[in-house]
Amino acid sequence: MKTFTSRRARAIVVAIAAGSLALTGCSENTGSSSNKDSKKDQEEASTQSKAVVYEDAAASTGPAEEVPGAKPGGTITAYQESGLSHLDPGQIYVSDAGQAANLLFRGLTNFKEDGKGGTSVVGDLATDSGTSSDDGKTWTFTLKDGIKDQNGKAITSADVRHTVERTYAEFIFDGPTYLQTWLSGAEYRKELPDGGYGDKHLPDSVLETPDDKTIVFHFDVARPDLPQTLAMPGYSIVPESTDTKEKYDKAPVATGPYKISEYKIGKSLKLVKNDQWDPATDAVRHQYLDGFDMQFGVTESTQTKRLIADQGDAKNAIQFTGSVESTQIQDVVGDAAVNKRTIKGYQPYVQVLNFNLDRVKNKAVRDAITYAVNSKSLIAGEGGAYGGDVAPNLFAPTLPGYEAAYDPYGRLKTPQGNIAKAEELLKDVPAAEKKLVFAYSNSEQGQKRKVAIEDALTKIGFDVVSKEVDAASYYEQIGKLDNTYDIYISGWGQDWPSPGTVVTPVYDGDQVADGSPNYSHIDDPKVQELITKALTQEPTEAAKTWTEAHHYILEKINPAAPLWYTKQLQLYGSNIGGARYSTESSYIDVTRLFLKS
Repeated sequence: MKTFTSRRARAIVVAIAAGSLALTGCSENTGSSSNKDSKKDQEEASTQSKAVVYEDAAASTGPAEEVPGAKPGGTITAYQESGLSHLDPGQIYVSDAGQAANLLFRGLTNFKEDGKGGTSVVGDLATDSGTSSDDGKTWTFTLKDGIKDQNGKAITSADVRHTVERTYAEFIFDGPTYLQTWLSGAEYRKELPDGGYGDKHLPDSVLETPDDKTIVFHFDVARPDLPQTLAMPGYSIVPESTDTKEKYDKAPVATGPYKISEYKIGKSLKLVKNDQWDPATDAVRHQYLDGFDMQFGVTESTQTKRLIADQGDAKNAIQFTGSVESTQIQDVVGDAAVNKRTIKGYQPYVQVLNFNLDRVKNKAVRDAITYAVNSKSLIAGEGGAYGGDVAPNLFAPTLPGYEAAYDPYGRLKTPQGNIAKAEELLKDVPAAEKKLVFAYSNSEQGQKRKVAIEDALTKIGFDVVSKEVDAASYYEQIGKLDNTYDIYISGWGQDWPSPGTVVTPVYDGDQVADGSPNYSHIDDPKVQELITKALTQEPTEAAKTWTEAHHYILEKINPAAPLWYTKQLQLYGSNIGGARYSTESSYIDVTRLFLKS
C-alpha cells in the first residue's frame, strides 16, 4: 500500500496459504520514528509477520471489546498537513484516506488486532471471514442482519455486487486491483467497460448473488488471501442507490460509526456519529466520540509544537497520519511527560527513488544513482534513527522473507552514498543523459527530500531539475503513465503478509496503467514468469520464487533505488484516551479513541 508522502501504508500478517506472508500494502503517507536501536526495531518489526487467523462467526460478532476507561462524548481534532487523496472507497489506496476509511466505511471483512502484535480477519458486514470450497477457488460470504447505510437503507448482496463491478469503470483508477484481476484477468475493464452501471453485469460464474444475503466469488485458481483482500479500504461497500460515480469522491455514504457532516476539500473534514451504525454488528470499531474535526494544511512542525505545548484544544488533538517533525524529536522523546503521549512502531514501507523506465533507459545511469543517493541524509530529514533505517533492498523488515544482509548496491556500507562507484559507472554516459527531472511533494518532508536528492546527484555530475507537485495529488501525478518526470520518491508497504503484495502491484508488467503503483513502468518477461509461478505455489515454495524475483528485479533491472525503511512516531494530546499503535494502519488506532474528560 502507498504511504502518502510515499503513498500507501498499512500493516498486517499472514501465512494461511499460497503466498500469504506479510503486511498491509499500500503507499505511505509520511514517515517518522521509533526507538534508537535499529536492530531491536527490526526484531520487533518481524513480529508483525505472525500468521493471520481467519475468524469464525463468534469472533465476528459485536460489540467490540470495551477499551479500559473509555467514556462517551466530545470531539477529537485531527491535524493533517495535506488534504485526503480520495474518499471514494474504490479509489482508496493511500494511507491517509485509509485512516479515514476506518471511521467511515465497512467491507465484507476487516482486520482485528489484539494489541500485542497479533492480527486476525473477522467478518465485518459478513457473518465471518468467509467459507472456501472447490479447493479454495470458491468463496462464500453471508451478510449480517441489521446492516444499514447512513440513510437507513439495508445493505444487500446487490450492493456488494455493485461495489465490485464499479471498480471496473474507467473513473476508478487509483485503488487496488487484486479482486478485479483475480476475477477477470489483467484486462478486466474490457469485461465490464461501464462498470456495471448499464445492463451488463459479471456472470454468475464469476460473481454470484443467489439471494439478498449471499455473495459467492468464483476464481480460476485458489485465492487463499481473499479475506484479507476484502478487508482493504478499497473494497469497502458503496451502496448502489446512492452512487454518484465521479462525484462520489466528494460525498460518500457511510456504513461505519461516523459520517461526513461537512467537507471542504483541502481545508477540513468534519465527522459526526452515524446513528444507523449498530455496534452489535461490529467486532472492531467503537463510537465513543461525538465526532472528529480534521484540519488540513497544518504542517508537521506546527502539529508537533501544538501537541508538545498541550494547551487548549491541542489537549484533545492527534496527528492523523503525520509524524513528529524531525527537528523536534528530541524535544518529544527527551521529555518523559511528552514522550508518554506518543505511539511508536515500525512501518511496512520501503521508501525508494523510482526511475521512470520510459525515460531513464540506461541501466548504468540507474545503477550510478542507486550508489550515489545519500540515505543517511534522507533519514536525517525524517528524524534520524527515530525516522527510519537504511534500506539495502526492496523488501521491508516487516515482510516475511526479508533478507537483512541482501545489499547488492552496498547501501549499508556506504549509506551516505558511494560517489566513486557512481562516477565510475557514468564515465561513458553522454551529457544528454545526465539531465533529470525530479518530482517532489510540496510538503515539509518533500522539501527536505528534494535537497538531499539534488545534493547527491549534483555531486556526480547530474543536472537536476526539480518539479514541485501538490502533496494531496502527488501519487496521482506520479502514477500517470505519461508523466514528465524521470525520478520520484514513493513508499510501498505490503497489502497483507505476502511478498506477492509487493512484487505484484509494484513490479508486475500487467499493472502498467494510470493510477497503478508500478511507478517505474517495469514490464519484464522474466518477472512476469516468476510472478505467475509464485502465485500458483504453496507458501514455502512461493517464498523462494518471490526471493528470486526480488533479486532479479533489483540486480538485473533496477527500477527503483532503495532508500530507507520507515518508522512511526506520533504525538497526541493529554486528554486523549485509548491511544495505541495499529500494526494494520501503521498509525494511531482511530477506532478506539476517547476523551478522558
